[in-house]
Amino acid sequence: RNAAAGSLRQLDPRITSSRPLSINCYEPGVIENKNFKTHQEFLFYIKNLGLPVNSMIKKVSGAKNVIKYHNTLELKRNELNYEIDGTVFKLNNYIEREKAGSRSRSPRWAIAGKFKAQQVTTKIVSISVQVGRTGALTPVAKVKPVYVSGVTVTNITLHNQDEIERKDIRIGDSVLIERSGDVIPKIVKVVKRNNKSPKYKIESSCPSCHEPSIKMEGDAVTRCINSNCPAQFKGKIQHFCSKLAMNIEGLGEKIIEQLIENELIKKLDDIYSIKENEIAKLDRMGEKSAQNIIQSINLSKKTTFAKFIYALGIRNVGEHTAKTLEKYYNSNLENFMNATENQLIEIEEIGEIVAQSIIIFWEDELNVSAVNNCIQNGVQLLKPKSNASGHLNNTIFAFTGTLELMNRNDAKKKVENAGGITKNSLTKKTTHLVAGQKTGSKVEKAKKMGIIILSENEFVELLNNN
Repeated sequence: RNAAAGSLRQLDPRITSSRPLSINCYEPGVIENKNFKTHQEFLFYIKNLGLPVNSMIKKVSGAKNVIKYHNTLELKRNELNYEIDGTVFKLNNYIEREKAGSRSRSPRWAIAGKFKAQQVTTKIVSISVQVGRTGALTPVAKVKPVYVSGVTVTNITLHNQDEIERKDIRIGDSVLIERSGDVIPKIVKVVKRNNKSPKYKIESSCPSCHEPSIKMEGDAVTRCINSNCPAQFKGKIQHFCSKLAMNIEGLGEKIIEQLIENELIKKLDDIYSIKENEIAKLDRMGEKSAQNIIQSINLSKKTTFAKFIYALGIRNVGEHTAKTLEKYYNSNLENFMNATENQLIEIEEIGEIVAQSIIIFWEDELNVSAVNNCIQNGVQLLKPKSNASGHLNNTIFAFTGTLELMNRNDAKKKVENAGGITKNSLTKKTTHLVAGQKTGSKVEKAKKMGIIILSENEFVELLNNN
């Protein structure tokens, strides 16, 4: 996939045409003036048009035949002239697909059956420690390059000291590796011990700033607690500029490294005081590139409370938690900065660990100064668009069973647009349970808890009653 995408992005079409790319067609984008009852009918149609369709596609019925097809395909995977990591099973009938609906990122009418991970043996050449933006020290094994599941693996994360000790991994060991889900390389076990090598232990100092590192009780990760650590600072800047945070296009890893090395960025808020001519002087940069980066920096100044808080990189505060805080504080940054631990714990979905992380962040004067300087330099926290209605304010909904009039993801969005909150499980604060077809144990549990139970029709009526 990566090779194909890179080939198509080549500026010189002659390079693209020289590469032996091929494609199999599976699904339509848009169909106009043509109706198909089944997916099989669609595939036959496009094959007759001359479009390439995979010859191994087969219509099967019943669980036993589905499993049989999957197991047979796994035996054939090494005979194919392209890499596969599993089977995709889809409902054939398009009407049944519509009834099944979709989740936020994937359809309910298709599932993937993964093959067993391919395993190979290689040797650990060395172990180094990487420092993350939160100070986490992550040991990484450099291994003798080995080809597995379509890629050449040279580095494998060892996660933490506990994982190293559990598998007793040492430099010079021969190890069995696989790619979990055919994606992330991991060491399964040691197959041959290097007896000359001692047990590996993460050093008690940070490899970046050489300050002492600690492993807190109950935490599997060893951390550098120096807030001025160069590696942490680089990671924080990269996170701040990332797409889901401030979304500053053009400030990638290499440019950020140069900005830090040239001391153009010494603090987080320095991003908003960089000059165009300073960027233009950097290696492999020019006036046009500098202009684009400055433009992107200026565009990022108009953001939301949630994106800005997420961008700050507060430990344990991800996208979802940032949105929860945005809603609770109504995008008021000052109130959030002055929050106490007890106030934070009272917020739905904010626990003791997250509350403590937030308090620790605001206790650091450098963090407070950086945020204030960002605001002074023009960062505006725009309030998200108000809900279409607020008639479901102070309600918490849960769902059980299959909905027929809409998929569950759409139902959740409608609740949230009306001011309500949705949860996957029942709690003492749940106010309503929407029961579709083929419900589970939630209905009986809701009855015992005194939660209002709605049919799908009653739910739709409640949504429309504004």
